[in-house]
Amino acid sequence: MNHATDLYPTELQSSYRMGFTVGEHSAGHMRRILRIFLSRWGLDHLSDASALALTELVANVVRHVPGRRCTVLILREPHGLRVEVADGMPGPLYAKAAVPLAESGRGLALVEAVTERWGVESSDGGKTVWFECDDSRDRAAWPFMCDAPPRPPHPY
Repeated sequence: MNHATDLYPTELQSSYRMGFTVGEHSAGHMRRILRIFLSRWGLDHLSDASALALTELVANVVRHVPGRRCTVLILREPHGLRVEVADGMPGPLYAKAAVPLAESGRGLALVEAVTERWGVESSDGGKTVWFECDDSRDRAAWPFMCDAPPRPPHPY
């Protein structure tokens, strides 16, 4: 018999972290996890943008990271949502303009277009790519944060 004593432990109330070995269909599973948390946090209106951005970051892991291992962190922040995808592949990462008929190369440009902020933090063991989506409904409560620099990635 399976039963849970606490379906929403304290640590899941504001964050979710899990390590994955990703494949071609992993982004769909991660989008479902993200949407569950956004719904629980009352941030359903951020689902489309954040799901697209997460999909692009996971696709980069599938395409460019040997072994396809990554850690995904979903954080409820005072201003909205922060998502981090960390992998063991060092090196720079930047948005670039894709050739018009190219079948790839637009992922980070899409992340940049649908999120308020995004960035890359390098570490000894690889890099963390992150994005933030603001909860515009709460903007009146935190105007001082709009121009604040993004914080560094969460330590793993």
